[in-house]
Amino acid sequence: MSSPLRVFQVASGNVGTEMIRRIQNHPDLELVGLHCYSPDKVGRDVGEIAGIGPIGVTATRTFDEILAARPDCLTFHGVWPDIELYTQVLDAGINVVTTADWITGHHRDTNHRRNGTTESDLLAAACERGHSTFYGAGMNPGLAQILTIVHSTDVADIESVTCIESVDVSCHHSAETWENCGFGRPVDDPEVPRLLELGTRVFEDGVRLMADCLDIELDEVKFLYELGACTKDVDLGWYQLPAGSLGGCVLRYVGTVDDVKRVELRMDWQMTPHTDPQWDIQGCYITKIDGDPCIYSKHMVLPKPGTDFSSVDAFAKIGMTVTGMPALNSIRAVVDAPPGIVTSADLPLRAFAGRFTR
Repeated sequence: MSSPLRVFQVASGNVGTEMIRRIQNHPDLELVGLHCYSPDKVGRDVGEIAGIGPIGVTATRTFDEILAARPDCLTFHGVWPDIELYTQVLDAGINVVTTADWITGHHRDTNHRRNGTTESDLLAAACERGHSTFYGAGMNPGLAQILTIVHSTDVADIESVTCIESVDVSCHHSAETWENCGFGRPVDDPEVPRLLELGTRVFEDGVRLMADCLDIELDEVKFLYELGACTKDVDLGWYQLPAGSLGGCVLRYVGTVDDVKRVELRMDWQMTPHTDPQWDIQGCYITKIDGDPCIYSKHMVLPKPGTDFSSVDAFAKIGMTVTGMPALNSIRAVVDAPPGIVTSADLPLRAFAGRFTR
């Protein structure tokens, strides 16, 4: 195996903290820096920030310090994209892999134009100048759609394809994320549907990624929803859900051709089981393909045997792991890829393979 690639990470929140831990045993990668937005973390040992003890890498806050570390790739695990930082890094010839709100760029280009210029245009220009590559990854959207696409190769005559995330989301301890989606607001608040769509529109990119791989041109992607109201006050410890507030939902992004459903991404999300209506949350990712033959497959993510669940963060760490690892495992393929913006449709199968630890 060639020498490890030098990785500079951005952010040490829920996903970022777990990736600091995971990268230590990743045979492809060497962590050479951490860029922090919180001033109180700057100057501290990165391992201490992640709770694993000193590792000899110090957290920094400036672009010049990223450049000085000479990384092969920057991994970004913030909640929201930082286009200014992305373009600076790509301009400098450093590849970028991000788990923040980017799969195909369709959502960002549609809803976050900058003075008439799309974010894809900005990033593509930076990639061209720096001969660098930009890639967005994650579990959903991301790997969940890759699993669905792979399953479709068994089917001779596809009628429709559905990718489902059926999960309890209360283990994702990000109040900012759920406030942005309207959880905790009265379920009859007219703002709730708008906030849900605003906070989840990136999932449309998952539909468009599948359509691209399946070689089908969609007429439109519709957003549909069902809302579940809390039947009592719920205290999650880190988040409050009053009775009557949004505590669960089914969200559907449906790609159609001639008003016929062809490609769908559905999220069955439960913050608490105490909602009306209530859904059968299965704790997995499901592929359903109607055609000849039909496909039904579940992708289960189970804790490592012996995992200590005395901490409320134990389940959260599993969720953060499956969110961040598709990004880490793709880095070598991204570094080897031609310059420009790439999606999962552009990368080789090796980009979706895990690694045996050191």
